[in-house]
Amino acid sequence: MKQKKLETLLYSAVGIVAMALILVAVNYIAATFRSRVDLTADKLYTLSDGTKKIVGKLDTKVKIRLYYSQRDNAMPVFLKTYAQRVEDLLVELKQQSKFIEIEKLDPQPDSDAEDSANLDGVEGQPTQTGEKIYLGISINCLDQKVALPFLSPEREKLLEYDLARAIARVANPTKPVVGVMSALPIFGTPMNPMMMRMGQQGGQQPAWYLISELKNDFDVQQLEMNVTEIPATVKVLLVVHPRDITDATQFAIDQFVLRGGKLIAFLDPVSYVDQQRQGGNPMMGGGPPTSSSLDKLLGAWGIGFDKTKCVADMKYVTRMGRGQRVEQQPAVLSLSADAIDRNDIATSQVDSLMMGFTGAFTGSPVEGLKKTDLIKSTTQSQLVEGFLAQMSGEAILKDFKPSSTEYALAIKLSGKFKTAFPNGKPDAAPPAPGEEKKEVPKGDALKEAKEDNHVILVADADMLNDNFCVQIQDFFGQRVVIPRNGNVNLAQNFVEQMSGDTALMNTRSRAIVQRQFTRVRDMQLKAEDAYRAKIKTLEDSLQETQRKLNELQRNKEKGQRFVMSPEQQKELENFRKKEAEVKVELKLLRRDLRQEVESMENRLKWMNIAGMPFLVTIGGIGLAVFKRKRTAAR
Repeated sequence: MKQKKLETLLYSAVGIVAMALILVAVNYIAATFRSRVDLTADKLYTLSDGTKKIVGKLDTKVKIRLYYSQRDNAMPVFLKTYAQRVEDLLVELKQQSKFIEIEKLDPQPDSDAEDSANLDGVEGQPTQTGEKIYLGISINCLDQKVALPFLSPEREKLLEYDLARAIARVANPTKPVVGVMSALPIFGTPMNPMMMRMGQQGGQQPAWYLISELKNDFDVQQLEMNVTEIPATVKVLLVVHPRDITDATQFAIDQFVLRGGKLIAFLDPVSYVDQQRQGGNPMMGGGPPTSSSLDKLLGAWGIGFDKTKCVADMKYVTRMGRGQRVEQQPAVLSLSADAIDRNDIATSQVDSLMMGFTGAFTGSPVEGLKKTDLIKSTTQSQLVEGFLAQMSGEAILKDFKPSSTEYALAIKLSGKFKTAFPNGKPDAAPPAPGEEKKEVPKGDALKEAKEDNHVILVADADMLNDNFCVQIQDFFGQRVVIPRNGNVNLAQNFVEQMSGDTALMNTRSRAIVQRQFTRVRDMQLKAEDAYRAKIKTLEDSLQETQRKLNELQRNKEKGQRFVMSPEQQKELENFRKKEAEVKVELKLLRRDLRQEVESMENRLKWMNIAGMPFLVTIGGIGLAVFKRKRTAAR
């Protein structure tokens, strides 16, 4: 018996030693070859196909210099850890192409490496001790150079894209021309000293983040809203909120599309950004109308777009602060991957969008055109009036009735387009009073495209504004932009798809991975549906009681201006008592709804936190009992 126990102990010891040796050997081999296994669901730590394609097309040496302060205690621990991940990614890039060369430099104070970093545009960041730390990259190919001055861990998910874009820029310095036309200050606004002296906000506003990103890859040219011809050099035209666009400008866009130009248009039934800019607050229902459309073009293509209606969706409802409380706003949509077309290359990997007061595209395209829904709502959605959408979310929830319709929020039209102006070029503007109408030369206007073309239409323009899509932080004195969602990525994908370059698009699609708790949201929706009918019944009862109170006050007998009869006073007291009871019941019902939703969330959290340890514990106990029974049976 003792000999058997000794053998068992010996075998166990040998097994442990052997396993330890195997683990050491595997780690040594993996470290030598820098091999790793990516077990994430979306392969976040594996080079994307787009990056492999960009690197695989290289035929000239590309030199990547990594500037990294390696002195002891020079960098915080979290930056050291991030620097190692950066180095790992660079090694993976090198394994993909023999034309990539990597050089790692330590820019110590007053060293040649520090001078090289400054010449390459890599900036040192001052620490509390006054010393500078470096963590940046310079990429060179022939006479082209691109610098990533400082690599912030907050942009880690965009690191592969930043590197791939920089490599693509130095390898292919020629940029396609993208024209941008907008009624919004998308290119920023200059400083207005006069307004500042008057105490108004007149400071300079920077260009939107989207514009700065597009300028990295394209030659971006600003076009005025009243242009009558799109330059022939423009390959892609981006139109954002074309408020008050003229027929003459729509004709210019029409001819641009017919001759093969690519159009991407972001329209809007209620522009929050434009309304704020003009002094109104759309969340309070104020300000002048701010809708935009391309009515002549859409009509010719068979597409409807109601500038007075917005989409409200209970599945994609956004919780927003209003005063001292948080409320649900069904007209501001937080869209998950379920709402986005997974088959189109521009949207296949985008999984998170925010669209505020978005419209809907309806109708069927005319013969010769094909429509593809790129983004759509759920059947738990409804079209609401634009003025109602700007009010509180409660105003929408009160009479909300799902339409069982999936509304198209973004579409792609493909095929041979025909002109929306069969009679030729329209007048640029109506004549002033007293002036004679001038005849506009019609010229040789195109009537139909010779080849198939594509047009992308999106029913919201606010989604491109910085407030809707990015968060700007200061990191060691650097302006770091962190995407909140995939809004900017989506717009960039559209431009790159239309310009013919899909490699960068396939790289960028991995940048934002935000998993939506769809099951939690569905459970919340069911709970809210169960309470909504009760809440509406109580609100209707309260309104009826208040109506009767007002009617009783109005129907006083003559001579009773200030005094009511005992019967009227008694009835008035009953109504007020009923009003108070309904308000209390309504308050309790809303509290119960909040508590049920919070309780459900807490249950799911505990299931996620404690569920796996519990299962492992049960499994271990079960395995121990099973082994003991087998041992006893022997």
